[in-house]
Amino acid sequence: MDPGPSLHYPAGSLVLVAGLPGAGKSTLLNRLYGLHGDETAPVCAGDVRVIDSGQSRNWWSRALRPLPRRLRTPLVHGTHVWRIGRAILAGHGVVAHTRGTWPHILYLFAWMARRRGHDLHLILIDVDPGTARAGQFARGRVVTHTTFARHCRRWRPLIDRARGGGALPPAAGVTVLDRDAADKLEAIRFT
Repeated sequence: MDPGPSLHYPAGSLVLVAGLPGAGKSTLLNRLYGLHGDETAPVCAGDVRVIDSGQSRNWWSRALRPLPRRLRTPLVHGTHVWRIGRAILAGHGVVAHTRGTWPHILYLFAWMARRRGHDLHLILIDVDPGTARAGQFARGRVVTHTTFARHCRRWRPLIDRARGGGALPPAAGVTVLDRDAADKLEAIRFT
C-alpha cells in the first residue's frame, strides 16, 4: 500500500512501527525525525516522543557490554517498553519502534493509550525475510537464526491478516507499507 507522502493520526495517538528485524523500522524513524542512531533517550518532536529500541540499547551499552547478549536483551527490551509506557501515560503522542509480534505488549500499550483517551495505530513494514535478513547484516546487528525464524512465524499470520483487510485488535488502524512505500513516506503527522 502506498499512503502517499504522509500519514496522519489524531494528536496524542500511539503509533507503533513494526516489522521483522532488519525490515527498516529504525531506518524509517531515523530518516523522518533526523535521528542519528546514537541517541540514549526518547527524542522530542513537538509534543510527540520518538522512541526507538536503539535508544535503550545505547543507554545500557557501557554497563551491559560484559554480559552475554541473552542477558542484555531483556533489560534493553524492558527499558524500551517502560519508556513507551511512560510517554503514553504522560499524555504525549508517541511514534515507537516495536517488534509487533508480541500481542500481550500491543494489548498493554492499547490499554494505556485508551486510559489517556487515545488509540493505538500500527504501521507494518512488510518485507520478505531475505530482505530483512540482509538489512540485519547491513546494520551490523544480526539476530540468531532461531530468533529470526520465530519472528517470521509470528509475523506471517499478522501481516496476512492485515493485508486481507482483517482487523488487528487492539489497533484502531493499520497501515501496511512495503519497502518502496516506506522509502517514499515523508512524514507522520499528529493533528
